[in-house]
Amino acid sequence: MQTKQVFIIMLLFSKIYSYSQKIPEDFGYRHIAMKYQDDPVDIIVISKKGEEKLAKPVFFFCQGSLPQPVVKYDEKGLYGTLPFDENSFLETYHIVIVGKPFIPIISDVNKLGKDYMYLKDIEKEIPPKGYTERNYLDYYVFRNNFIVKQLAKERWVKNKKLVVAGHSEGSSIAAKMASINKKITHLIYSGGNPYGRIMNILAQSRSFDTDSIDEGKNTIEHWKKVVAHSNDTSLTNGDAYKTTYSFSLPQKDNLMGLKIPVLVSYGTKDWSGPFNDLFQIEAIREKKDNCIFKSYLNLEHNYFPVNEDGTVNYEVYNWDKIAVDWLNWLNNSDNEN
Repeated sequence: MQTKQVFIIMLLFSKIYSYSQKIPEDFGYRHIAMKYQDDPVDIIVISKKGEEKLAKPVFFFCQGSLPQPVVKYDEKGLYGTLPFDENSFLETYHIVIVGKPFIPIISDVNKLGKDYMYLKDIEKEIPPKGYTERNYLDYYVFRNNFIVKQLAKERWVKNKKLVVAGHSEGSSIAAKMASINKKITHLIYSGGNPYGRIMNILAQSRSFDTDSIDEGKNTIEHWKKVVAHSNDTSLTNGDAYKTTYSFSLPQKDNLMGLKIPVLVSYGTKDWSGPFNDLFQIEAIREKKDNCIFKSYLNLEHNYFPVNEDGTVNYEVYNWDKIAVDWLNWLNNSDNEN
């Protein structure tokens, strides 16, 4: 289901540029390379044209899952680097996106596999070993916080404010980053499940239960294997056990412990929707006035509407509206402080 969504998001944000072997600078981006624990790290910085050296706060966006390059293009031009139009954010922020470990920061989509994944074996859908060994929550959290610390030394970074946002898998990364890094001043938690990835998987499999088929039980049995092999980074028809385990660790307590402004953004038809509702109930009980919840009626994981028959309407693209709400919330949070 989400494969088609990713494809549509990329197409809706194509921009026209001449076609040749490209580098990020060809699209107006800055590319910063650094090392983290001897691993190469590639960073994309998006700024308003002409204001690249102007000191502004950082809007740090955490990617979702899959070993995709940050910057993707074809002969017609650039695919959407972000799921929303970033221009309104660039008035106030420099946007920072960090590449996946051992995945090129930029690629022609014709060289990529299914879902725009960078694969060492396209037929078997196997990504580089360096990626699978590092594709777990804490690696991203500590790597990203290291990068944030390094960027804070740059003259173009205004350190009074630091926004971290993440969607889907990136929401867990962003939440744990904020729980550790006291320099983070605002958190946007989008399309996540505060009770962990496994609850999304279980909720989805329960929807296929019948009188004779217990799909939920199959998921629970799979979870037992994940827990028993929680450090295993080898692939198992999808994510490695370590990946599934780490992203299934609940972020509820990390979110509840934050005192900074937090925006929880989700579609009510997402599998995580009821769990975000539950978290909102608990946050109200705990009088967490710093947490604002924005639920989008009848929208699914990537904010597309759901038809009455349960199918997704990919003709209606809502990400730009979501981003406007994020930006308005950030502006209102500043006014309240």
